[in-house]
Amino acid sequence: MRRFVLTCCFCLILLAGPALAEPMVTVDLNKLEPRESACRAYLVLENGTDQAFTAFTLDLYIFGPDGVITKRLAVDTVPLTPGKTRVRPVDIRDTTCDNVTKVLLNDVLDCADAAGQRDDCVGFTTLSSHTSAEFIK
Repeated sequence: MRRFVLTCCFCLILLAGPALAEPMVTVDLNKLEPRESACRAYLVLENGTDQAFTAFTLDLYIFGPDGVITKRLAVDTVPLTPGKTRVRPVDIRDTTCDNVTKVLLNDVLDCADAAGQRDDCVGFTTLSSHTSAEFIK
C-alpha cells in the first residue's frame, strides 16, 4: 500500500511539474559568425509567456579571452509575440569571434507589455549558448 501511495504522489508531481513552471523568455546565443570587421551573433528568442512585449532591450557585455570587457551592446529584440520564436542577428563591431568568450546579460534596459513598463524581465529570462562562448546573467 505504501508503494502505491508513493507511486501516486510521484505521478502527481510529474503531471503538475509543467503546470508549475513559470513562463519564460529564452535567449539562446546560437551562432557566432565572422563578418568583415565584426563578429555576428545570432540570438534565438522564444517568448514562452502569454504577453506580447512592446519593449525588450538586452544590456549585453562582451568579454574577451583575458576576462576583460571589450564591448557593451544594447540589443532591441521586439516584437516578442507569445509562443513565437525569432532570430535576431547582432553585429559586434571591431571584434573577431574568437575574442568573444563570454556574454553577460547585465539587465533588460527597457521592458514593457500591454500593461506598461515592467522591472522583472531579467528574472524570467533564461539563457543558453550553442557556441563556445558562455552566456550568463
